[in-house]
Amino acid sequence: MTGPVTDTAATETGGTPPAPGAAGVGSAEAAQRVAVLLEALPYIHRFRDAVVVVKYGGNAMVDPALGRAVADDVALLRAVGMRPVVVHGGGPQISELMARLGKQPEFRDGLRVTDAETVEIARMVLVGKVNREIVSAVNVHGPLAVGLSGEDAGLILAGARHPDLGYVGDVRSVNPSILEKLLAERLVPVVSTIGSDPTGQPYNINADTVAGAIAEALGAEKVLFLTDVPGLLADVDDPSSLISRIDADELQAMVDEGRLAGGMIPKVAAALHAVRHGVASAHLLDGRVPHVLLLELFSDEGVGTMITAGAAGGPAGEGSP
Repeated sequence: MTGPVTDTAATETGGTPPAPGAAGVGSAEAAQRVAVLLEALPYIHRFRDAVVVVKYGGNAMVDPALGRAVADDVALLRAVGMRPVVVHGGGPQISELMARLGKQPEFRDGLRVTDAETVEIARMVLVGKVNREIVSAVNVHGPLAVGLSGEDAGLILAGARHPDLGYVGDVRSVNPSILEKLLAERLVPVVSTIGSDPTGQPYNINADTVAGAIAEALGAEKVLFLTDVPGLLADVDDPSSLISRIDADELQAMVDEGRLAGGMIPKVAAALHAVRHGVASAHLLDGRVPHVLLLELFSDEGVGTMITAGAAGGPAGEGSP
């Protein structure tokens, strides 16, 4: 007669059989996993039902692995009860299609000069390509994301920034009703930054500006900007000089002193506008770091720069929930 089946390793060592699924996981690794989950728990409670606007851009838009990590993060935020909204641009993709069509991009003060043909190219790329790719990446995790542009349901009323720039727009107003309806259904809106004026003329709008304006209109808890630098640096030549937390007045002083340059300027302007108009905090994050959204939102220290309207005193990162 065949005897009872036993775990050979456990019998030989005199120990108890390992728990199901525990094979290959040492006690130190298991403890580390538990510690990570416990550290995240108070933040999950704190931000449940909070609206979080994510401006998706930089390397995360051109590196497939980073793009998947952002999509995973957004799906997880939604799964733990937060209400994420994704806002994206697509400058490199627009330039790529223009080059394929034999059209030379022209920039003035960092802004793309946008004639009638260029705005149609931007519209095709942002709405028809980039938006669909982001929606598809999030929807790997289930029927979660819905794509739309600022033209849909009058979401973004736009106007020309300057005649010399053509159809480069500024946000005149945001009508958040379509976003509120989608969020009420626990869906994830993914917004491409084409707006229109009252005549229906489309405009290409800076994605940082749109993210800040949408965060304000929704009364968001947070707006997070993915960048290609670690965050706000006290010394732009020293990556170790990261400023973990700063208030609006201190940040405005840096702007006034000319200590910021390039693509950081529109991000900082949008962040300042948001926190001065009801958004609890804005975050500048390194989009080159996989899962940077989770690291910033669900850890005590955080990994980027947190901007608030009030005094900056307090610990780096989120601090105590």
